[in-house]
Amino acid sequence: MQLVDIAARLRDEVDALTFRAPVTHVLNPLGYAWPLHRAYLERFGSGPKQAVFLGMNPGPWGMAQTGVPFGEVAAVRDWMGLAGAVRRPAHEHPKRPITGLSCPRSEVSGRRLWGWAAQRFGPPEEFFSRFFVLNYCPLLFLEESGRNRTPDKLPAAERAPLEDACDRALREQVAILRPRFVIGVGAWAEKRARAALAGVEVDGEPLRFGRILHPSPASPAANRGWAPQAEAQLVALGLLDE
Repeated sequence: MQLVDIAARLRDEVDALTFRAPVTHVLNPLGYAWPLHRAYLERFGSGPKQAVFLGMNPGPWGMAQTGVPFGEVAAVRDWMGLAGAVRRPAHEHPKRPITGLSCPRSEVSGRRLWGWAAQRFGPPEEFFSRFFVLNYCPLLFLEESGRNRTPDKLPAAERAPLEDACDRALREQVAILRPRFVIGVGAWAEKRARAALAGVEVDGEPLRFGRILHPSPASPAANRGWAPQAEAQLVALGLLDE
């Protein structure tokens, strides 16, 4: 499957990159959680899609555990019905242990996003017949304290080769999935999508872009009811009926 090949190349490319303090641990779930990530792509990644939702990078209790974007454990295991072995990373952060589908923590962002998808569409096949979810960057960056350092906060010299690899992978993924829209989950993801995919056409039509509110609990707006706000944004884009 072409999406699997793209993910494998991206996995190896970003593994070759180096990052300095304050980043002390770099986790790549495309490596240690590869069976689950591959299962996600193979089961739900057949195109074309109406839209691709693009997140930033893994969260410590989501994709870092399951290999699935916004991959809150219960959503991946129970709603998507995915299974697969997750190895312990060689350089694991002691405050952010990787336990795969046995992880007792729930990632709020993933619970909100996939919970909305389940409530709105029912079976996962209904959602994925129209949409797909990717993360722009597959790496989780952690500081010594366990704090998550997002890719936009990396120094320019470290960010540039990372963005080169991620931009290339995103262009290849869009060529396979052929969406009419790429929707950034948050402002930074939309910005990266527009930069990486500038001038791209799908079936002879310019690719369109949009944004929905990020479901992070760090966002006061998202904590005031993320799902209805995201729905309203998708309705305004013409991707959902009222």
